[in-house]
Amino acid sequence: MGILVLINITACLALIDIALKSTIEGYMTQKEERTACGGKLILRKVYNKGMCMNLLEDHQEVVKYGSAFAAVLLTIYQLITLLRRKACILKKWGLSLMTAGAWSNTFDRWLRGYVIDYAAVKCRHEKLSKITFNLGDVLIGIGSVFVVIAAVIAQLRGKKK
Repeated sequence: MGILVLINITACLALIDIALKSTIEGYMTQKEERTACGGKLILRKVYNKGMCMNLLEDHQEVVKYGSAFAAVLLTIYQLITLLRRKACILKKWGLSLMTAGAWSNTFDRWLRGYVIDYAAVKCRHEKLSKITFNLGDVLIGIGSVFVVIAAVIAQLRGKKK
């Protein structure tokens, strides 16, 4: 898959998440909760001033600059990987998804001072149902899994030689 296609996919996914966050910001209150997908998906507006699960919420400047630094490093690594012809396509996709999520959340931190999380999955365990996330978080998670699988495949191929 071409480098420009994956760069465009990265940008589009980041913009979709930014648009979703802006929509939630404009149309929902923080106390409001809606359901979708037969009640399995919960929509709510949560302001996350820290990292994952509000980690370091009392150190917002550290989170803000750390997020920007990580997004820049990830982008550089993504571009280097996309330019390598022999790089695994799964790794290219994984880094593209991770970069989209990283920039979306970084944009929020710099523009708003917090990340808007808006989705949760209803499940039997009430504590898990309270975990709220956004598309950027999902992209980072899925992208990370792709990169790990690509690394395992590369290790297995290396041992066969």
